[in-house]
Amino acid sequence: MKIAYFDCFSGISGDMCLGAFVDAGLDIRKIETELRKLAIKDWQLASKKVTRCGISSTKVDVILLNEKGQGKAGRKWGDIQEIIDSSKFSKPIKKKGLEIFRKLFEAEAKVHGKSFDEVHLHELSAVDCLVDIFGVLIGIELLKIEKVYVSKINLGSGTVVTSHGVLPVPAPATSELLRGFPIYFSDIPFELTTPTGAAILNGLNAEGMPMPALKIDKIGYGAGSRDAPDMPNVLRLIIGERFEWLSESPFEDIVTIIETNIDDMNPQIYEDVMEKLFDAGALDVSLENILMKKGRPAIKLCIIAEEKDLERLTKILFENTTTIGIRFYNVRRITLTREIKPVKTKLGRVKIKISRMGEKVLNISPEYEDIKMLSKKTSLPIKEINELLLAELKKQNFKQTLYF
Repeated sequence: MKIAYFDCFSGISGDMCLGAFVDAGLDIRKIETELRKLAIKDWQLASKKVTRCGISSTKVDVILLNEKGQGKAGRKWGDIQEIIDSSKFSKPIKKKGLEIFRKLFEAEAKVHGKSFDEVHLHELSAVDCLVDIFGVLIGIELLKIEKVYVSKINLGSGTVVTSHGVLPVPAPATSELLRGFPIYFSDIPFELTTPTGAAILNGLNAEGMPMPALKIDKIGYGAGSRDAPDMPNVLRLIIGERFEWLSESPFEDIVTIIETNIDDMNPQIYEDVMEKLFDAGALDVSLENILMKKGRPAIKLCIIAEEKDLERLTKILFENTTTIGIRFYNVRRITLTREIKPVKTKLGRVKIKISRMGEKVLNISPEYEDIKMLSKKTSLPIKEINELLLAELKKQNFKQTLYF
């Protein structure tokens, strides 16, 4: 799987995206030739090598050849839609471009309290947006990128001057477009992430996470317009291929690990605590024997959870155990795709957990509670039921070893 990873340690904007693709090796003239499929005139692309805090990067600008002819009127959704529909792009690029601009207009409409058809992009900004957004889509297509990931996104700080006046960073439309993405503020006193940059990530369905395991093919640095103190104001684009077996296992995500060491609690309480944690959304809970300082035996209680459940789960720990401190951190995990499938057997109906890597079945596991229920019903030992299920499932073409 060919992927692109946007490393937004200094934010993201449309021109930074385009610059990163050019810096990664795409011919800017080829991009410009493709962009001529848009029905807009009097512009051209210019690129130059610049240095940002010691990092060589590429700055791409949209040069307007006839600014007076552009006028001051704004372009509304209907105008943008007409430009895209009348372009000579492929259907996938048109569709994705319309999707990105729709999200941009929806965000602008929401934050300014106007209807979707009322809001507009300033004429000069509209040309920039069209060129930047479709330039990125062309880069995605030329490089045959199948999936986009993004790091935590640096927003900067301070204020930004807009046609609506002075607004806080991030601009309200940027905030709307970054819903669901990992973001943070820094001490850099200006806007690092623009609405166009946010719209590109949103429209490309970029998944926020640390850089996944991959074989790097290309790296590009797209320069921002301003120098930032003590940090290169660049967007780093990393393009590569995921390792073959990872490509077959699409389930890669980020989970939160919650841990605490307990050395002074009645062990009978753990069963109740674990039940409460699972009911509250814990993905897994485990107990481990450890030795603490001065040789004291203790239990390390470990929870795997989604970050959104962190507050609820830590509250349960504090209220139901004797711990006085909890640590937590995020980790990446890769899991096989899984499904629970009910299967009819001679002993009765049993739920089977099937784990796959791509189309290949690696593990099949009867649900333990179902096996236990069959054991009570038939008075057969669990191990015998397991053997009988194994033999029968093999006849049903489930040939992998059973685990429970």
